[in-house]
Amino acid sequence: MILLISDLHLQPAQPAITEAFHRFLRDQAPAARQLYLLGDLFEYWAGDDDLQEPFHQQIVDALRRVSDAGTEVFWIAGNRDFLVGSAFAAAAGLTLLPETWVIDTAGQRIVLVHGDAQCTDDIKYMEFRAQVRQPAWQQQFLAMPLAQRKAIIAGLRENSRKEQGAKTYEIMDVTPQAIREVFEQTGASVMIHGHTHRPALHQLEGGLRRYVLPDWEPASNPPRGGWIAIADDGAITRHALDGSILH
Repeated sequence: MILLISDLHLQPAQPAITEAFHRFLRDQAPAARQLYLLGDLFEYWAGDDDLQEPFHQQIVDALRRVSDAGTEVFWIAGNRDFLVGSAFAAAAGLTLLPETWVIDTAGQRIVLVHGDAQCTDDIKYMEFRAQVRQPAWQQQFLAMPLAQRKAIIAGLRENSRKEQGAKTYEIMDVTPQAIREVFEQTGASVMIHGHTHRPALHQLEGGLRRYVLPDWEPASNPPRGGWIAIADDGAITRHALDGSILH
C-alpha cells in the first residue's frame, strides 16, 4: 500500500494537528510500503539550521521511526516548506523528490505534485514563486541569520493572509490548462495533489482522474483531514481522519 498526505501546516500553535499526525504515523504509516508527503507538512520552514528547534526535532524523530521501521518516505516541497534540504532529509530518513514525480503501480501511471505550480491564474503568486524557487535567491536568503529569516517569513505570511481575503477561490485554484499540461507531459492517467484545501475526486475527459488531498484541522466542525491510499491492486481510496473511506 502507498499512502499520501499533504497540507498539515504543522506548528506548535496547533497541537491537535500535531497529535493527529503522530497518530497517523503510529497507526497507518507502518502498514504502507511507501509514504509520500506532498508539501506544506510545516506551516513554514526557514532552513535546515532550524532542525534543532524542539518541535521540529519531534517531527523529524517521528518520521525517522517510520522510515527505520521499513516504510519508504518521500517528500515533495510545498509553497510553505520548499526550503527543506538535505540535512532535514538525512535526519528524517526520507528522499527529496522534484516538484513533479511519476509513479507506476498496478498498471497505472500516477503523477504527484503539490499543486501550487498549477494555480496559474494567480499571477502575483506565480511571480513570487518563480523568484523564491531560484537557487540564487535561496542561497542568498539562507545566508541570512535564522532570526532574520523567520521575521521575513512572518511578514510574508501576514501579507499572504491579507491578499487571500481579496482573491476568489477560482484564482487560488488550479487551472484546467495547467492540469492538462501535466497530464500531457507525464503521460499519467491519474494526478494526486494538495495545496488548494479543496479535497475531491475530479473525473476528467478521456478517463483521467484528479484527486485533491485535504488540509488537516481536527478541531474544526466537522473535522478536516485525511489521506489517500493506493492499494497493491491499484485501487485508490480517499480516507477521513478516522480512517473511514470517503465516496
